Amino acid sequence: MEEHREILLVEDDEDQVMLAMRAMRKHGIVDEVDRVVVAGDGEEALDYLFGRGQYDGRDTSVTPEFVLLDVDLPSITGLKVLEKLRADKRTELLPIILFSASNRRGDVVEGYKLGANSYVTKPTNFDDFSAAMSHLGWYWLNWNESP
Repeated sequence: MEEHREILLVEDDEDQVMLAMRAMRKHGIVDEVDRVVVAGDGEEALDYLFGRGQYDGRDTSVTPEFVLLDVDLPSITGLKVLEKLRADKRTELLPIILFSASNRRGDVVEGYKLGANSYVTKPTNFDDFSAAMSHLGWYWLNWNESP
């Protein structure tokens, strides 16, 4: 059976999505996966991962290589999404990187307590943002061993 590789990007800011996609293309990250799935909020991310709502019937045995999860999301925060993912056997070991403009100490600590694999503050200029995306992508796709 052929391996299917994807990344789940959970981000509500369309400009941030565009920057992330541009950086992943620039550094060849998108060439390493079959697709990058973008969820515009936490509820959509949960629907995607659990195959419900608009993703009803999706093959949930196909899980992302990793999830880039913004902390500050509308309706349900990234930390709440993380908590729900860690509480479910299907996603408890899924690599989740909190990737946020916020570097609030409380968010960082809470993220790790809830089981984040990493917490990265989004750089504010494109070159640094692009480099961060490159390092994250290559690490989680090529060097990390996931369960």
